[in-house]
Amino acid sequence: MIKIVNLQKKIKQTEVLTNINYSFEPGKIYGVFGKNGSGKTMLLRSLAGLIIPTSGKIFIDDKELHHDISFPPSMGIIIENMELLPQFDARTNLKILSKIKNIASAEDIDNAIDRVGLSPHIDKKVKKYSLGMKQRLNIAQAIFEKPAVILLDEPTNAIDDQGIELINQLLLEEKKRGATIIIASHHKEDIEPLCDMSIRMDQGKIIHD
Repeated sequence: MIKIVNLQKKIKQTEVLTNINYSFEPGKIYGVFGKNGSGKTMLLRSLAGLIIPTSGKIFIDDKELHHDISFPPSMGIIIENMELLPQFDARTNLKILSKIKNIASAEDIDNAIDRVGLSPHIDKKVKKYSLGMKQRLNIAQAIFEKPAVILLDEPTNAIDDQGIELINQLLLEEKKRGATIIIASHHKEDIEPLCDMSIRMDQGKIIHD
């Protein structure tokens, strides 16, 4: 369970998140929708522990972020400007990441790559990947350790219709596994059919859920 209480974030004099109160439950998919600059990405970065709020609290399974824990202990994430290692292939990219926590097996890595449809290109260097293939690999790195929380910022960017169908099926499987999945997107038509709950943001506020 993720619980947000009176979350506020100011950057200089600009309030980018205002009085956010919300709870996210396991085994559900949440869509966060809004225009660019509405606060979607800032909310995900806050949930990931990448931004310290000006005021308010975030609890991950009753542990306060930035007080009891620095980051959610079991989290997969896609955020803007994520860096893959272009000189290595897909498998090596995930192997390097796996060494941080040492909880994913070689089978877990290959399975994640297969689930995003990259098995035919598993040994190809990432620098030769298209933008859509890179985004698929980003999704693989977000799910290969079977995290409890999955945060995805614009996951369908650069992915074709066939790829979107594949990713949607993957997310439904992760939901069935019990993950809390929070997706920020302005492609509402791609994401909303998956969602148990839809949240609309504007000017840093939740204005509809």
